[in-house]
Amino acid sequence: METTDAFAGLACRDCGHQFDAADAPGRCPDCGGILDPQYDLDAVSLAPEDPEGPVDSMWRYEALLPFPRSTAVTMDEGGTPLVSCPALAEEWGVGEVLLKDEGRNPTGTFKDRGQSVAVTAAVQHGADDVALASAGNAGQAAAAYAARAGLDAHVFLPSRAGFTQKAMVNVHGGDLTVVGGRIGDAGAAFEDAMADEPDWHALQTFVTPYRHDGKKTMYYEIAEQRDWTAPDAVVYPTGGGVGLVGMYEGARDLRELGWVDGGPAFYAAQASGCAPIVEAFESGAAVHEAVEHPDTICGGIEIPDPGASPWILEALRASGGGAVATDDDAILQAGVDVAQLEGLEMGATCAAAASGARALAERGEFGPDDTVVLLNTGSANKDADVLRSHLMGQGV
Repeated sequence: METTDAFAGLACRDCGHQFDAADAPGRCPDCGGILDPQYDLDAVSLAPEDPEGPVDSMWRYEALLPFPRSTAVTMDEGGTPLVSCPALAEEWGVGEVLLKDEGRNPTGTFKDRGQSVAVTAAVQHGADDVALASAGNAGQAAAAYAARAGLDAHVFLPSRAGFTQKAMVNVHGGDLTVVGGRIGDAGAAFEDAMADEPDWHALQTFVTPYRHDGKKTMYYEIAEQRDWTAPDAVVYPTGGGVGLVGMYEGARDLRELGWVDGGPAFYAAQASGCAPIVEAFESGAAVHEAVEHPDTICGGIEIPDPGASPWILEALRASGGGAVATDDDAILQAGVDVAQLEGLEMGATCAAAASGARALAERGEFGPDDTVVLLNTGSANKDADVLRSHLMGQGV
C-alpha cells in the first residue's frame, strides 16, 4: 500500500491491538472491534499556513490522511463553504451561527468524504467489488466513487430510502438491492451477501476504518475557515455518528499539532422518535439501548442501534457538549426556516442540527458570545418533497 509518512497503521478501539493497514481492511481480526487509523503527528510535514490559497478539497490535508492525494479516488470533495447565518443568530440570541454546507459535495452529501478515502483503500487492497448497506446517501456516494475507480458496487438500501438515492445508484452503474423494511433489514441482507461473497470489500460504516477518518476533514476545514480558531460549539445531526467522531478526532489532531487552542463542544442532534444517543447521554450510560420501535420521517438519522455509541458519547462528554432531541415537526420547520431566513437549502434530516441548536439556545446552552456551527450534512434536493409536504400540511 502507498501511504503517507504520518500514517502509522490501525488500532482496535476495543482490544487495543495494532495492525498494519495492509493486513486489516475491515474490523479487528482479533476481537471484531472498530479499527481506527493512527498517526505519528511528529511526521506531519504541514504547517497551518500551508498550503496557500482557498480550501479547495479535503485532500489538501493529505498529510493527515492515510493515502497521498496522488493515489486518491477523488472528485474534489470537501472544500465546502462555512456560511454566516445572521438571521438565525439574531432569532436564537446567539453571537454567531455558521452553517457548514456539505450539500455542495459531488453527490450532495458529506458521505463523499468518507467514500473517497474508503474507496481509495479498496483500490489499494486490490478489490474489484465493494459493498455496503445504507439508509441512502452513503450508498449513492459509494456507487459514484466505485464508478470513478472502475469498481463494481453492490448497494443494499431499505425500501424507505429516497427515490433519488435509489435512482442514482443505478445511474452510477451500481448493483442495487432494495430490501423491505428499515436500515437493520438492509444491513442483514448485506451481511448475508458478504458471507456468500468473501472477496467483496466492505464499505460499511465502522467496518471500513476509513469513512470516519475522511470525515474528520470537515473539522479541519471549519478551523481553517475560521483562521485556525475553534468555534464554541458544533451541532451535528446524528444517526450512526460517523462524522461526529471523525470531527472529534480531527479537533484532537489540531490541538496536538498546536494549530488550534482548545476545541468545540460537540452536540448530537436527533429526532425524538429515534434518539438512542440522547437517551444514553441523559441517563449517564456508557452505551445506548437500541430503540425497539423507531418512529421518525428523518430516515437519514433513524439509526436505532448505532454500533459506535460509546465513542459518540465519549466525544460529547469529553468535549463538554451534549445531546438534544426534537420532534419531526420542529425538524422540518427548521429546514423551512433556514431556507426562508437565510436562503440556504438544508436537508430535511440534516435540519435536526438547526432545530436542535435552537432548542439548546432556548434552554440557555448557547448565548450572545458564542459561535455555533451547524452541520448541513446534505442538500435539500435529496428530500425536498418532505419539506414541501410539511408546508402543505400547514396550508401553504
